[in-house]
Amino acid sequence: MLTALSIRDVVLIEALDLDFHDGLGVLTGETGAGKSILLDALGLALGARGDSGLVRHGAAQAAVTAIFDPPDGTLAAMLEENGIEIEAGEPLIVRRLVKADGGSRGFVNNQPASAALLREIAPHLVEIHGQHDDRGLLAPSGHRALLDMFGRVDTAPIAAAWRALHAANATLAAARAEIDSAARDREWLEHAVGELTALAPVPGEEATLADTRRAMQRAEKVSGELEAIAAFLDGSDGALARLRQAARVIERVAGEHDALADALAALDRAVIEGDLVEDKLREARGALVHDPRALEDDEARLFELRAMARKHRVPPDDLAVLATDLRMRLERLDAGEDGIASIEAEVKAARAEYDTAAAAVTAERQAAAARLDTAVAGELAPLKLDAARFRTAVAPLAAEGWSGAGKDRVEFLIATNPGAPFAPLMKIASGGELSRFILALKVALAEKGGAATMIFDEIDRGVGGAVASAIGERLARLAMGTQLLVVTHSPQVAARGGAHLLIAKRHDGLVTRTGVRMLDEGERREEIARMLSGATITDEARAQADRLLEAA
Repeated sequence: MLTALSIRDVVLIEALDLDFHDGLGVLTGETGAGKSILLDALGLALGARGDSGLVRHGAAQAAVTAIFDPPDGTLAAMLEENGIEIEAGEPLIVRRLVKADGGSRGFVNNQPASAALLREIAPHLVEIHGQHDDRGLLAPSGHRALLDMFGRVDTAPIAAAWRALHAANATLAAARAEIDSAARDREWLEHAVGELTALAPVPGEEATLADTRRAMQRAEKVSGELEAIAAFLDGSDGALARLRQAARVIERVAGEHDALADALAALDRAVIEGDLVEDKLREARGALVHDPRALEDDEARLFELRAMARKHRVPPDDLAVLATDLRMRLERLDAGEDGIASIEAEVKAARAEYDTAAAAVTAERQAAAARLDTAVAGELAPLKLDAARFRTAVAPLAAEGWSGAGKDRVEFLIATNPGAPFAPLMKIASGGELSRFILALKVALAEKGGAATMIFDEIDRGVGGAVASAIGERLARLAMGTQLLVVTHSPQVAARGGAHLLIAKRHDGLVTRTGVRMLDEGERREEIARMLSGATITDEARAQADRLLEAA
């Protein structure tokens, strides 16, 4: 519900702050007083085109702030999806600025918001109905949802069936595309699978081969040095043999002198160390085996793996997975239509389920349409539209128009004269008739959802007397439990208002300004009397105003 509206420097409005309440509120004023400016300002806050012509002459920018009750779950979720965060229980504050030199900015609770987002959330906040409005109840695109709300049509089963059918069709299309692609590539697939099968790659094989290759290359590098060292140490003429011979000779004369004994001990230690050197060299030769054939085979395998990986543009470790994938593609191709037939059966079953759900929804809509036609017909005669007929057309859509909402196109049609064909409201209703049709529809659809705030702009234009009284009575009924604002020229409608705002111009020298103020009971009486009698308010007009207020 709209709780407050603040306007700064919009056309003739310099500064205006208004508070609103639930129930029926009426806005009156003389012709040209600026009632449309008020609606233009609210429309600006709700994403209407930010025309710099709305900025009051001499001002740098126009600003409009509209405050609403905390948003419901649906609206809060929509705002959150667009990056607007609102604390639970916090009012919704929509603000729009338009600069005199062009350009505009929007805000929701002081967070930047595009005009497109403001337009998106507007239908959740306010419904504006006027003689030239081509949205809301007059837009055929919204008629199906309105009928579903009126008839409480449960579209959840058909939405689920549509999702299942859509998923099955997508699976079938993907399978067919894959088979078509595989059929074109059969020769390549068979060759690739053959190559990979012959290669038989193993995950991690490349790293193992590379490590082994590096080890053998190191062995090849040091093998010559190891052989040279062995030549120095081994054999009858080697260093160790000579040390042992020297030790045997000294051993025979070691007792002749202490120095000889020390020399023998040193030689024994050298022989022991030499034996250790011999053991370590033998161990190194055993570890650093150099097999030229093994190295050649290792390198050939490694190069083959890497070449195959480059060919298929995958890491070597992924070759095994690739081989499995290509083999499965070939198997699916070989399976051919057997797999397609199974998926087609799933699509057929999903289509049957969707058709069943759609038929049920269509039946519900047709029953709801009949009830709505009866409800609207009961509202037409009191609104002096007794010759008119209303019909809710439920027609089948072409297959490309089917969706999770069903197969139906819904449109509200009227025939204004006996024998005249039915046609859309916008095409055959005059301004006054159109406004009354909207009211009849809205009354019939009451309590079936919609925005918490409704605005009717001069819905009573061109009517008076009993018709104006009927309009006022229906507006008051429609306002029960919600907020309804009406711009009116009819005293019968004005008398029904729970709150009465007067819009008037005032002139300060060469400057003209528009102002709005809330009327008390005495002022309401005078305003309604003015609406009845014109510029000169008579006692008879005041008495008639009293009767209208008492009847309301």
